[in-house]
Amino acid sequence: MNINQVLAQEFHLRQEQIDQTVALIDEGATIPFIARYRKERTGSLDDQVLREIFDRLNYLRNLEKRKEEIRVSITEQDKMTEELAKAIDAAKTLVEVEDLYRPYRPKRKTRASVARAHGLEPLARLLLAQKPGVDPEREAAAFVNPEQEVPDVQAALQGAMDILAEDISDDAQLRKDLRSLIAKSGTISAVAADPEAESVYRTYYDYTEPLGKIAHHRVLALDRGEKEGFLKVAISLPEHMGESFVVRHYLKGDSPSGAYVRQAAEDSCKRLLFPSVEREIRNELTANAAEQAIKVFASNLRQLLMQPPVKNTVTLGLDPGFRTGCKVAVVDHTGKVLHTDVVHITANSAAQVAADQQKLKGIIEKWKVTTIAIGNGTASRESEYIVAQILKELDRKVSYMVVSEAGASVYSASKLAAEEFPEYDVSLRSAVSIARRLQDPLAELVKIDPKAIGVGQYQHDMPKARMDEALTGVVEDCVNSVGVDINTASHSLFSYVAGINASVAKNIVAYREENGAFTDRKQLLKVPKLGKKAYEQCAGFIRVREGKNPLDNTAVHPESYEAARGLLDACGFSLASIGKEELQSLWDRLNKQGMDAISRQLGVGVPTLQDIVRELQKPGRDVRDELPPPLMRSGDIMELKDLKPGMELVGTVRNVIDFGAFVDIGVHEDGLVHISQICNRYIKHPLDAVKVGQVVKVRVLDVDVKRKRIGLTMRLDDTNKK
Repeated sequence: MNINQVLAQEFHLRQEQIDQTVALIDEGATIPFIARYRKERTGSLDDQVLREIFDRLNYLRNLEKRKEEIRVSITEQDKMTEELAKAIDAAKTLVEVEDLYRPYRPKRKTRASVARAHGLEPLARLLLAQKPGVDPEREAAAFVNPEQEVPDVQAALQGAMDILAEDISDDAQLRKDLRSLIAKSGTISAVAADPEAESVYRTYYDYTEPLGKIAHHRVLALDRGEKEGFLKVAISLPEHMGESFVVRHYLKGDSPSGAYVRQAAEDSCKRLLFPSVEREIRNELTANAAEQAIKVFASNLRQLLMQPPVKNTVTLGLDPGFRTGCKVAVVDHTGKVLHTDVVHITANSAAQVAADQQKLKGIIEKWKVTTIAIGNGTASRESEYIVAQILKELDRKVSYMVVSEAGASVYSASKLAAEEFPEYDVSLRSAVSIARRLQDPLAELVKIDPKAIGVGQYQHDMPKARMDEALTGVVEDCVNSVGVDINTASHSLFSYVAGINASVAKNIVAYREENGAFTDRKQLLKVPKLGKKAYEQCAGFIRVREGKNPLDNTAVHPESYEAARGLLDACGFSLASIGKEELQSLWDRLNKQGMDAISRQLGVGVPTLQDIVRELQKPGRDVRDELPPPLMRSGDIMELKDLKPGMELVGTVRNVIDFGAFVDIGVHEDGLVHISQICNRYIKHPLDAVKVGQVVKVRVLDVDVKRKRIGLTMRLDDTNKK
């Protein structure tokens, strides 16, 4: 297999793009680096496409490796044929390869292996030939041998049929054909393990659906229900369809031996073939559903991490609580902690609640707080109500936002939090995290295991290695697209920069603490264990604010500094012009002189030249600033009981799943917009129309106060259309 050719065909890309991409990967280049600084070689492929190519490349290479292992094994058994070799070469999936290998794989003790050991293989071959003139019983008599544990004719025939049953179940083409039949005509069903048991899986206590129509999220629900012991799940075909299908593959017509072949084929289907193929199909359904869930999780995580920061604000983080009070942390615009406290504003004596409300108001006024981040956990609703009342009493505008606490407790109890805030207890660290995740979601959320952030479905059921790989890739892409301030970033943030691992990230922070602020990108080369290769990968993603070289505060890679200076000279500017209004005319001057001509003159490609221009015009730019700001609240709030069908509200998309999106409309419980209610056009998946963090208009369809469920629609007008 020419893997690069296969990739070019599958991704509908030029062969050169694939060849260059694979070469860069093999050279050790990271995906963010390839996407940002090797556009000329890849044809400007973005990071998401590059990761898909990377994943597929690994799969195909593993496939080729497995093929070679199987070729060696079969050859060593002296059973390789030209036909089999061609079949192995042509196999396109690991399942196909393993099917071809099944007859040659070393097996544990089976009924068939025992029969073979008793010398019944020739009788099995004789039966399978189904010659009209052959009398099976007479032929079987020759194999009777009490010393070989074949006491009579029936034992000999049964042993021969056991051999046939196993051979039939190992037939690669038959397995492939049976899979296709089940995919087309099969059903998946579930019944309750205990019909009287109460569980969230009651919907599936008597459930049947065509296999080809089951949605990914229902596959995961069935899997979890089965794992937890509430459901029994099975795949089936219409009665006798499977046995008849297998028999037709092997029965050659009427003959005395045919009856035994039929019996062996039916036994093979029921005992060996169908259960095996059923397991494979269930595994494939689960794998596909998991991959889809991981993609949804990754997309949601990307949107959450790329939420616009709330800059230049003094923020109060409020971690709500009843008995232990609400933990308070005030941080300045850089995230530095100014004040911590505990206020009992939700539960205690009336006198203390009133006193602590005034205490919280005093904290807001003393530190000139401009934004408040309220965690959405226990007592969030009550805390939000108190905060809204306090804000009405202020003579200046202060806004608040209820933010997801997901992962805050995980972070606050972590070793990292203990190192960062040794002087604070766990609860106060959580309040700091809540404040900071409003100010800069990316910088704060990278400290938390992505699985704990809670923007997906069934994330804890996913294959750990694949989940970690996908989510780590998303975090890397987000961190590198935004860039990292070398003098303020935590080692958690550094560890996601291209080319930098966790130990080097800690070394950067240690070097900064020991030697003071960095003033030049080249100083990175003095950091222990950060060599030239790592520097090449990471340098362009690290920003040096107010350093010696203004180019160090841009995404221009040091390898392109000479080109950047040459560009400025050619157009009549200098380094001092970077970021100034006069540089806005740079595009016009470039177009007059000819982009291609300047590109050749400077020795860089047009995509790189265009990137340099954008960076020179807006040094230190944050791509998140171009996105719509988060929805902040400042006044009246409602409760679930206040909602009425027909009400129109503005909310924030908190989570997107296969069957819809959950929207925060300010009543503590998120409302569900079913996929059919997202827009007026057909969409395959909610992600085609909405994203986490998007501010949308919704109308209430129904409210179930008892079950705390809200049904919403976004099908109002063109407001929510993309």
